[in-house]
Amino acid sequence: MNFKHKALIIFDFDGTLINSIPDLTLAVNKMLVHYNLKPLTVAQVTPFIGNGAKPLVKRALEKAKKTKSISEDFLDEAFHIYFSAYKEVTCKDTFMYPNVLETLNFLNKEGYKMAICTNKPYAFISPILEKLEIKHFFTSWIGEDSLSEKKPSSLPLLHLAEKNKVTVEQCVMVGDSKNDILAAQNAKMDNIGVSYGYNYNENIKDYNPTIVVDHFKTLQDFF
Repeated sequence: MNFKHKALIIFDFDGTLINSIPDLTLAVNKMLVHYNLKPLTVAQVTPFIGNGAKPLVKRALEKAKKTKSISEDFLDEAFHIYFSAYKEVTCKDTFMYPNVLETLNFLNKEGYKMAICTNKPYAFISPILEKLEIKHFFTSWIGEDSLSEKKPSSLPLLHLAEKNKVTVEQCVMVGDSKNDILAAQNAKMDNIGVSYGYNYNENIKDYNPTIVVDHFKTLQDFF
């Protein structure tokens, strides 16, 4: 199997192209310390990532407070504290996974369009792309707050296909999370699961992606 006939490759961001857990954990802990709550470890925060920023904050509060009773008002306040904290450390210790730069260069030279579909807030995407010096590879990107629905809805993927003037059949989604695979399946789009990401400590193979790769560099074998 190969994807040489594709025109647009849509990438997830966190857990696929970049590892942002150190900075997300730092921002979460700044929020928790504000409420005199015990900070969480990277290992504790990791399974909370993938559904968006507010669910991350909610799960962190539930873990730190040892309760599921988090009011909406309290969550909103905590989210704003977290959001401000993450703005300060957006790309402090965030890094690209091995061979991402090399592979993006390869795909770019091969003539593929590339886009990003993430459940990270839109405001944080561009600063990270700029800091890591990979912004020029992507034609477009959307975050969790860009549209009325986010992954696992098919809407973000269909929007990116339309924006890049390609059909669903000409697209492939690459991601580490069940949200990426389910969104692609909902859009009837081919998809590639990477096994090294976050995915709530679940095996990406359990969600039946079109194929699974263990290393980002392996994508070069399929395009």
